[in-house]
Amino acid sequence: MLCLRQVCLFTLRHYQARTLSSDLLLSQINSCTHEDEVFSLVGRNKARLSEKHVGIALNMLWQLQKKRPLLLRTSDYIRNHSQFLTLCILAENKVEHMEDEAIVDTLYSILRLNVEDHDSLAAVLVTEAWKRLERQVLLSLPALSKFALCLYKQRRHVSPIIGKVAHIVDMKLDSIQDLRILSVLMISISDVISQSFQDRLLHKAEQLLEEKEEVHFNYAKRILQFLQNVKLRYHPLVEKCNRIFLKNVSHLDIHSISLIFGLYEQLGFDNAEFRLVAKQLLSETIDDYYDPETFVKLFFTLGPMAGSKVRERLLITAVHMAEEFSSHQVLVILKTMQKMKCRNSHLLKKMASILHKHLDSYHVLQLVKLTQYLVVLRCYNLELFAKLKMLLFGFLKSSVIPADTAAIIRVLAMLPSFQVEEIIINKAAAVLPQCGLHHLNCIATALVKWNHYDRLHWQNSSELSVKLLQKLNDSGFRRLQKANNLNLLLEEFTHVNGEWFEEVLNEEAMATCQRLIDQITWANVLQLSFFLMKTNQRCPSLLDRIASVTVENIDKIHPFEIYFVLFLFSALNYDPPANEEFFESCIQHLTSNLSCFETHHLVLLGHILAVAGYFPPVLIKRIFNVSFLSKLDAQLEVLPDTLKQRVRSHLMKLNRAVCLECPEFHIPWFHERYCQRVFRYSNSRINPLRQHVHRMLTEILGGSHYARISVLTPYYYEIDFECILDENKKPLSYMAQNIPLDDVEGIHLRNDIKDEGRKALPPGAQRIALEFLDSKAFSKDSRHLKGEPAVKKRHLEMLGYQVVQIPHFEWNSMVLSTKGEQLEYLRRLLYGIQ
Repeated sequence: MLCLRQVCLFTLRHYQARTLSSDLLLSQINSCTHEDEVFSLVGRNKARLSEKHVGIALNMLWQLQKKRPLLLRTSDYIRNHSQFLTLCILAENKVEHMEDEAIVDTLYSILRLNVEDHDSLAAVLVTEAWKRLERQVLLSLPALSKFALCLYKQRRHVSPIIGKVAHIVDMKLDSIQDLRILSVLMISISDVISQSFQDRLLHKAEQLLEEKEEVHFNYAKRILQFLQNVKLRYHPLVEKCNRIFLKNVSHLDIHSISLIFGLYEQLGFDNAEFRLVAKQLLSETIDDYYDPETFVKLFFTLGPMAGSKVRERLLITAVHMAEEFSSHQVLVILKTMQKMKCRNSHLLKKMASILHKHLDSYHVLQLVKLTQYLVVLRCYNLELFAKLKMLLFGFLKSSVIPADTAAIIRVLAMLPSFQVEEIIINKAAAVLPQCGLHHLNCIATALVKWNHYDRLHWQNSSELSVKLLQKLNDSGFRRLQKANNLNLLLEEFTHVNGEWFEEVLNEEAMATCQRLIDQITWANVLQLSFFLMKTNQRCPSLLDRIASVTVENIDKIHPFEIYFVLFLFSALNYDPPANEEFFESCIQHLTSNLSCFETHHLVLLGHILAVAGYFPPVLIKRIFNVSFLSKLDAQLEVLPDTLKQRVRSHLMKLNRAVCLECPEFHIPWFHERYCQRVFRYSNSRINPLRQHVHRMLTEILGGSHYARISVLTPYYYEIDFECILDENKKPLSYMAQNIPLDDVEGIHLRNDIKDEGRKALPPGAQRIALEFLDSKAFSKDSRHLKGEPAVKKRHLEMLGYQVVQIPHFEWNSMVLSTKGEQLEYLRRLLYGIQ
């Protein structure tokens, strides 16, 4: 008994000593302030390290690295240290004894230290965690999100274990209240979720965003990454994330801003307010970005919205730093130059000279993009294009993916002086059965271009070309005729445009949409509206269905989407059966949610409503306000040039419409100088058709002093011809009225608009405006006048004109094939006015 007691006391003392020693070692590891201290402790205590010590040591190594700026981290030094290898071997041997969450923490730490994905310790940790999940061992939500992120970083996006994690998230979703955890889980499982699960995740994210007063901007970034992963443009959620970024702007750096801009680009979202604050922040710190990685991000973000001085500094720095750019960074620079419409010859030559050392490192789609950028930027480096052609041709020969084949063929057609070889036609023919509409369109576009420039030079080339085009047409028809899902079809239509589709498949595409008309829902009216706008097609059955679905589901559709639906009806000048109800419901929904719109979007909205003849007072008063217009001026500075010009033009048109149609608002006309500037710098001159018709009008009216050509009216409408008839339909001379005639050969800028507008005509006299309407004034294959020409007619009548419109399909018809018939037609129009 005494011996037993001595043994027990010895064991107890030994256990207490070991525990004390272990706790002391643990405390020492946790107190380390440098990686070498951790390694020193590991080296001195190898035999005594438990699984807990090992896990804490690896975690401490990452925590110490995390505290350092990105450029000062020493992950390579750590991974190559002998004691790090010791830790990894010990961890691998003790993994079965680790606690569940310690396994996840250890995996996370070594991955953050940039250990290879196929490292044996990483593989063992993942396998052990998987076993425990299979045994229904439930990790805490924070540990589960960290584990999911580890799997995502290892690119296990569609692995069975990610599926297991997704199943657990599905079961626990209602209990998740931490947006950080939810956002990490969302991006980690995004590739293995169903549509219904995706909708639940989005609803949960929206709910938590609304409930939390303060949200870290990283959580919002992850939500945007989730939307990008699932290829979903969900405007309400993106708007919420954008508001979070604006609240946290002081915490954003170049890396965050660059990532956000990239995500916005992918999601088709833009926000002028965020652009403004980003521009100000980056412009103030422009001198801080002196390494290639951060400079390229600055160039990508700031370049498209920079003023001339900052832009010049960016270009000079890019030239000096060019030799240091990686292959990916060169692509980003060229992409940004295209976006900036910048063809700086010095930088282009520099990019072309360093591209030679990078070309072999690009995969096929990067080469396709690179070629496109160089062609659009008009880089004329024949040696570079020769190498690009050789590489692309090599990829084409070995390609087995239809999308890659189509993309290569499309971009080969862009190369200057490219001679087509028979293998290209044969390769295209081989992949046709597997091609979607977008890929068929790419191949057809290339083939049409080669035929146009006569680059098919081998024997029987014409016959092979004709056969391929016929196969293309047949494949397109079959794909449309077999389509039974409108959503999938509209997704394909998003990426299709050009002559081939318009001329060959447009009619069949409209027939297919009408066949699937019952599948039109509130969720796809936006995409269908985009398609109809792109095709310029006036299809009453589809338009009526869009209108009825919109009215029935008005509260489910985001106001910004309503804007595009209204744009369709306004632009096509189409009135659905319940026209008043449709427009009033949409306007009510929009005016109740004006806060959803950016400043410049409100201008565009006001214009499309004005074209349709609607002027909601709350919207008009909001736009024509000094503070609003000041804010608009500031935001215009950061918008792309094309959008900037469009907004300014539409503000002028809205101003004109309000002045003419709603004088009760007392809005002044303040676009006189803008209009003068636009017309002064326009290159529009009188074309031969106008001169021909002017001579015939002179013959009909009795002299050149009875008709004016290319006239600017008050409020700056330009009309093709103007004449004045008295109460007996007799022409009045402009000389007699003391009104100068325009110079037929000159630019049609008038300086006497205001004065002329005040000159009274003799009693009963009438100004006549003759307008030629080309095909752009009508919807496709229709004689129905579109919105803008209809508004012009309405406004000219308000200005006192009788408007005579000459449609192209009448003037160019066989009925008017001779000069005599044309004279009689014009005479009938002039004197037949009631």
